[in-house]
Amino acid sequence: MGRESNRGKHHALVVEGGAMRGIFSTGVLDAFLEKSFNPFDLFIGVSAGATNIASYLAEMYQRNLKVYTDYSIRPDFISWKKFIRGGHLIDLDWLWQLTVKEIRLDLDKIFQPAKEYYIGVTEVNTGKAVYLKPEKNTLEKVLKASSSIPIFYRHFTKIDGIDFADGGMADPIPVIEAYRRDATSIVVIRSRPYSYQMRKSFFQLLSKVYLRNYPGLINTVMNRPKIYQKSLDFMRHPPKGIRIFEVNPPENFQTKRLTTNLSILKQDYRYGYQMGMELIEQWHQS
Repeated sequence: MGRESNRGKHHALVVEGGAMRGIFSTGVLDAFLEKSFNPFDLFIGVSAGATNIASYLAEMYQRNLKVYTDYSIRPDFISWKKFIRGGHLIDLDWLWQLTVKEIRLDLDKIFQPAKEYYIGVTEVNTGKAVYLKPEKNTLEKVLKASSSIPIFYRHFTKIDGIDFADGGMADPIPVIEAYRRDATSIVVIRSRPYSYQMRKSFFQLLSKVYLRNYPGLINTVMNRPKIYQKSLDFMRHPPKGIRIFEVNPPENFQTKRLTTNLSILKQDYRYGYQMGMELIEQWHQS
């Protein structure tokens, strides 16, 4: 696995992460599945966005809705009690073990025929973004690596001898990567409203303490607002000949990174579903 050059790609799907905020993009992608809408030949996601793409490629309608509104709201997954006692705040080990056993992704469907699907991860030692092309026997491990938010999940995931962490740290919205891979029409499914501007956060302060042995990773965390803004600027002022469709949650979107309120999650899923239907119409009219 590793970075590859992919010439001749035209239509790309890019999905932002955001932990529980991914409920919006799973709504969008379920709308796509319901309408058999898949004009894409390149797929790039990070964190929850990468997992939602996997379910979309597997053509498993509402599979990830069940993950968000059942498995992810159980106290086994998000637990401050565990965290205070030295465990994970977000227990990916528990979630992956159970969902692989009970509602495993259809790996044959994802990889037959082969699709240009990349998962963004952050290399721990350097703090740089890496885009891995998973295979059938590595997909679940790479998805887990891309979702492993440092501090919240206390381990790094080792792949081919290299430690990786959450892909949303180094490249939260990998739209520029899609452009580098020759996409000319790009759908970007966000997990934040259009007006959102990333600011410095308490997480950055925590990172200086908890990640003090990983200066490359700390540097990435501290620069994340600038990286985020660069992606926003690119989407909203793309190069000549590049079409970008930005699909955002509404301004009253309530889901946060650790939301477990079922009514909020279901409402924000419906927002995503509605926006997915609207995007399909917009795509066909453009």
